[in-house]
Amino acid sequence: MKIVRSLAVMVFSLAATASFAQKSDLGAWYMYFGNNKISKKFNLHNEIQYRNFNAGGDLEQLLIRTGIGYDLTENNNNILLGYGFILSRPYINGEKTENIEHRIFQQYITKQKFGRFNLQHRYRMEERFLQDDFRMRFRYFLGLNIPINNKEMLPKTFYGSVYNEIFLNFDSPTFDRNRVYGALGYVINKNMRIEAGYMNQIQENRNRGQVQIGFYNNIPFTKND
Repeated sequence: MKIVRSLAVMVFSLAATASFAQKSDLGAWYMYFGNNKISKKFNLHNEIQYRNFNAGGDLEQLLIRTGIGYDLTENNNNILLGYGFILSRPYINGEKTENIEHRIFQQYITKQKFGRFNLQHRYRMEERFLQDDFRMRFRYFLGLNIPINNKEMLPKTFYGSVYNEIFLNFDSPTFDRNRVYGALGYVINKNMRIEAGYMNQIQENRNRGQVQIGFYNNIPFTKND
């Protein structure tokens, strides 16, 4: 119970910090990630991200992604084909606007382990169908999870999480954005974990911070796993 209370305090503290978004330009992202086995080799990816300009109530973007993946080796080297629906509500000249994007993406994820260090590389290609445009983009993600109170990512383990992700357009300008992230996570059980942290997003003419709270669900949909 002490651990649950500690996590609750951390989550509410981050949300309270994000409530000053209008003054500090700090946003808040609330995220759910599902990666569920549907057979020994195939997995279902499902994801919802609710992104706000502040702690809540001023929606910046709603992102929903899903896809089917296949492990080239046992529980690793996953290739995936997916679809994303993105509703954006940016401010333009002080006025709230609304844009809808449909996105097809292909990705490859490979994982490596060096002692306590759990590395993940993700290579993603995106075909973006905007309301009045079509664009293509490449993304490279490098993530690292390090258990703190155990040597492995076992249940009841706290861990540190960091990542860097760069986005590159196929047209001009080539550089789209870069994200740098750091967080504290907790492994609830072998199939669920939670993270709370901070991400800084660097764009050509903008640098903005985001408080992030994420829940990860890997419960298999097959009895064999």
